Amino acid sequence: MSQGDERGYGGNEPGRTDDAYSTLGGTRQTRTRLPGGDDDGYGRRPARSSRSLIMVVGVVVLLIAAIAFANQGGGRGSDGGNEKKPDAAGAGPTAATGTKPVQGKNGTIASGFAHDEQGAQSAAANYAVALGSVDMFNKDSRHDIVNAIYTPEAASALTGPQDAAYSTDFLSKMGLDANGKAPQNSTFISRTIPVGTKVVAYSPSTTKVDVWYTGLIGMSGPSSTDPVSTSWKTWTAELVWADGDWKITSDKQKDGPAPVPGDVAASTSDEISKAVEEYGGFTYAR
Repeated sequence: MSQGDERGYGGNEPGRTDDAYSTLGGTRQTRTRLPGGDDDGYGRRPARSSRSLIMVVGVVVLLIAAIAFANQGGGRGSDGGNEKKPDAAGAGPTAATGTKPVQGKNGTIASGFAHDEQGAQSAAANYAVALGSVDMFNKDSRHDIVNAIYTPEAASALTGPQDAAYSTDFLSKMGLDANGKAPQNSTFISRTIPVGTKVVAYSPSTTKVDVWYTGLIGMSGPSSTDPVSTSWKTWTAELVWADGDWKITSDKQKDGPAPVPGDVAASTSDEISKAVEEYGGFTYAR
């Protein structure tokens, strides 16, 4: 999925002046604790036709939630020999734990996650944020993100298909230039906001985690024809423990759960742009 709260890592999304968060650039860094994995979901408008352009054959890529990129299916990571289902007798699924957020960074992305179930959940949540960020629309920053959070083999397999998906034509239809930049006086917004995480299967070497999240995507500006909208999805990441951290081997996502839309009136373009510039993101911890 490419949506992110890069701010989730450094502060906002990938440090940006043009994007919604600034994980790479870094507004202030805030930390939060995510509840376990419950579900709930918002209704969202149908995906735009231009989004169907992002279809990567043979590899599942987490692209921006709100873009509804048609990335379903894809390869699976190794299951490991001794996977186990999470212990249902433990703390309630929505209870926050006392584990502190990670302090390390791999570039602009949080790193150094604990070698346990909580660490895997924290890694997946932060990785979802990076993959849903505005930085995914720029070739260089996209490569940095993918190389930082996937295994070398998985990253190598994703790079070509992703570059083809984020073509100049596709970016143009999103209102962006060839470098993923928004027009003057406009703000392109792309954020992933994790709501909860759940360990589907775990072993010390391999784990599978679901991240339930809401996403923002669209262009905020006086002449925008693609206003910012929300989406709700569940992203599933298969991770392995490698080089002292959790790395993604494969991933996939599906729509929902989505809650009933609220009755809050949509904000103006100026209000959305201002909020994106003023509100940073989080480093997510289980």
